[in-house]
Amino acid sequence: MLRHIFPFLSWVSSYKKEYIGGDLTAGITLGIMLIPQSMAYAMIAGLPPVYGLYAALMPQLVYAFMGTSRHLSVGPVAMDSLLVAAGLGALNIAGISDYIAMAIVLAFFMGTLQLALGVLKMGFLVNFLSTPVISGFTSAAALIIGLNQLRNLLGANIEQASKLHILTENILSGLDQIHLYTFLLGSIAFLMILVLQKINKKIPGTLIVVVLSIITVYFFKLDARGVAIVAAIPKGLPAFEIPQITITNLQKLFPIAITLALVAFMEAMSVVKAMANKHQYEISPNQELLALGTSNIIGAFFASYPATGSFTRTALNDLNGTKTGLTGLISTLVIGSTLLFFTPLFYYLPDTVLAAVILVAVGGLVDIRYPKRLYSTKKDEFYLLLITFLLTLFVGIIQGILFGSLLALLLLVHRTAKPHIAELGKIKGTSYFKNKQRFIDEVEQHTHVLVIRFDDQLYFGNKDYFKSEVQSIIAEQHQQPKFLILKAEPISYIDSSALMMLEQLIESLQQKGIQVLISELIGPTRDIIMKSTVFNLIGKAHFFVETADAYAFATAQKEKNALQEKIALQAQDKA
Repeated sequence: MLRHIFPFLSWVSSYKKEYIGGDLTAGITLGIMLIPQSMAYAMIAGLPPVYGLYAALMPQLVYAFMGTSRHLSVGPVAMDSLLVAAGLGALNIAGISDYIAMAIVLAFFMGTLQLALGVLKMGFLVNFLSTPVISGFTSAAALIIGLNQLRNLLGANIEQASKLHILTENILSGLDQIHLYTFLLGSIAFLMILVLQKINKKIPGTLIVVVLSIITVYFFKLDARGVAIVAAIPKGLPAFEIPQITITNLQKLFPIAITLALVAFMEAMSVVKAMANKHQYEISPNQELLALGTSNIIGAFFASYPATGSFTRTALNDLNGTKTGLTGLISTLVIGSTLLFFTPLFYYLPDTVLAAVILVAVGGLVDIRYPKRLYSTKKDEFYLLLITFLLTLFVGIIQGILFGSLLALLLLVHRTAKPHIAELGKIKGTSYFKNKQRFIDEVEQHTHVLVIRFDDQLYFGNKDYFKSEVQSIIAEQHQQPKFLILKAEPISYIDSSALMMLEQLIESLQQKGIQVLISELIGPTRDIIMKSTVFNLIGKAHFFVETADAYAFATAQKEKNALQEKIALQAQDKA
């Protein structure tokens, strides 16, 4: 039981000395990368930079003990930081201290929701966030993040916004305020990080640029020339403090908290699954919910704002040879040591360099290849992506993903409301039954036998479509068939509304002299039919294991043998 709650017990008990090299290298590299990156992400969230370090501390430590992934790096990320800024910005919070307090409460609330979902084993919910929606949302959010950082990169007084048209207007009105030294320093930092990443991804390009920029600002006194710097960062570890949890605060934060809980989990799981598949080890979505939820809850008591798994840092862990969760513990030690002893070293860190770090990070979030592929293969999903992208850009960050997810569900409902239905024919000389439109010259012709296949469950949303399509196919025949064979293997479920429709349809067909035969029913669907009046209407002699058996009965009156009848009518008795 303990190993399920604390998966670290599994890797600790089987730890090998050859793992230490990869874990140590990855842990130190990760910790070093996290220092400037977490401070930059805190700026996206509208928080002082030190709160990024706090968010990189306790959540990572807790996850190392509770997470099932050996590679995942937990801490502040660009996407969630922007969601925090968008969500809290809409609340019109007065004063930075109240804003910080609400960000911490948000971490607690988000973590509580994730923990509850994990306890209820609701990890499957992440499947309802479709890839086109996430891609469109991520690309749009990345553009908003990047454009909002132009104020720091340019040194201009540009008011932040979460809508593209407003943000564009603000940027254009502030272009005459560009500070030359700030712009040059930020641009050089941006290019240097890109070049160093291009040379070798193992090079800690971000840290190198941060160190060089601090030295440059200090020796050339650029802060006195108008270059904005981070200045004093509070020294020491965050103190234990109970978040300001009130019913009013929770009511205000619920929409953003539930959005963050699902989006953050989706982000983490996409990376966790990729790493687990690559290195062939097992992960548990529900345990990941528990781990991420607990990480955020405990983190909130130590001044952390919402944290989740990072794609770029996790990829860096893999690149540096991570083997176990020890990497997370080592990176936590690096962050803790920085907070205790080294924060004064970041006094002269320019804001424009942190903006450059953010721009490099979010640049990789804008995906162009996936929409191109969708456009040529799945037009409906491409338009879903495009609508989500535009909604996120022009309506709002939170609205974009919420409405995008709703549209994805509506698209799913539309597909299930009018699923594929095919008229089948028996391929000559075989027992195969295939779509007549695809095999016109290869199928046998029997005018008194009609075979159809319905490729979805039957429920209230598509029952009328099924009935009208069956009637249309019958009406299109040159001669009215005597037998209608329903190849039912794709029908995974039939609800009560569809059963009533089937009763009416079968009765009307029988009145016209058409006998309905059903073949290849799967167990759960067979159980449903055998407990309904549909079974008696059709008659037990007209259920078949294979479509070929039903076809032989219809064309040659070949009866089933005892075994075939037993299998065709096998039901599970559920009390």
